[in-house]
Amino acid sequence: DNAILAEDKHKPMYKDMVDTFGDKVEYVPGGATLNAIKVAQWLSGVPNATTFFGCINKDEFGKIMENKAREAGVNTKFQYTDKEPTGTCAVIVTEKYRSMCANLAAANCFTEEHLETPENWKLVEKAQYYYIAGFPLTVSPSTVIRIAKHAQASGKVFTMNLSAPFLCQFFKEPMLKTLPYVDILFGNETEAETFAKENNFGTTNIAEIALKIAELPKEDNKPRTVVITQGSNPTVVAKDGKTTEYPVIPIADKDIIDTNGAGDAFVGGFLAQLIQGKPVEECVKCGNYAANLIIQRSGCTYPETPDYK
Repeated sequence: DNAILAEDKHKPMYKDMVDTFGDKVEYVPGGATLNAIKVAQWLSGVPNATTFFGCINKDEFGKIMENKAREAGVNTKFQYTDKEPTGTCAVIVTEKYRSMCANLAAANCFTEEHLETPENWKLVEKAQYYYIAGFPLTVSPSTVIRIAKHAQASGKVFTMNLSAPFLCQFFKEPMLKTLPYVDILFGNETEAETFAKENNFGTTNIAEIALKIAELPKEDNKPRTVVITQGSNPTVVAKDGKTTEYPVIPIADKDIIDTNGAGDAFVGGFLAQLIQGKPVEECVKCGNYAANLIIQRSGCTYPETPDYK
C-alpha cells in the first residue's frame, strides 16, 4: 500500500507485467495531480474549468494521456521531451491494496521554462486556485515555489499534497520551503506519521499531527487548513487551532475494487466544492463521495455524469 520511485532494479517489471498478464493489464491515464484535476473537472461540469501542466513524450502513451485528459474536459498544456518516454506507473493490487512503482521518465524532464511561455503564464495568472501533488518536488521544486509565491502575492489559494512517505523523508527540504505558501495541505495517515517523525513532532496522534502542521510558519496571515484522510477511518481537518473529524461513507469490503486513486479523487471532490466557495464540511463531503465512487472502479475512473447531491 506504498508508493515508490522506480530504480534501475525495478525497471524490468513493466515489461514483465505485460508479458506475464497480457491482456489482463489495464492502461489508465493517471498521475497524482492529473487524477485530482480530472475529478474536479468532472464534478465542476464547466468545460475547461481546469488547466494541467506536465511533461510527456509524443509517443503512444503520451498521445493517450493527452486525448484522455482532453476528453475529460481538462485544458492540457504539456511540455514535450524526446529525451525520455512518457512516464508510467506500475500499480499492483493485492486484495484491495494498491502498491505503486513510478517510472517518472518524461515527467522528470519538466522544467520551469514551461512557465516562461506567455500563453502558459497567462493561464497561471488567470487561475484562482492551484493544486500540486508532492511529486513535482522531486523534479522541479523551483516551479512549485514560483507558482506558490504567485498565489500568495495575488491573494489566491495554493494547495498541495504530502503524496508519499518518501517525499516527507528524502525531499523534506523543498517540502518545508514550500509549506509557508500552502493554504490547504492534503495527505493520508501514513504520510502524516512520516512527516511527524521526520520533523520531530513527538506524537503519532493524527489530530495532533494535523494541528502541528497547520501551525507551522506561513508567509501570510491566512490560516492553513490540513486535511488528513485515513482510509475507512474519519477524515481529520485541522484549522484555527482545532480539529474536526468527518466520517467517510461506509462501504463493504466486497464492493472495493481497488484503492488506486482514492486519495486523488478525494482531493478532486474537495477542490470541486472549494472553487465554488463552499465551506470545509461540504468540501470533505464531496471528497468522500468521489473517493467512495473511485474505489468501486478500477484506477481513477468515473461514470459519465456525477450524481453528487
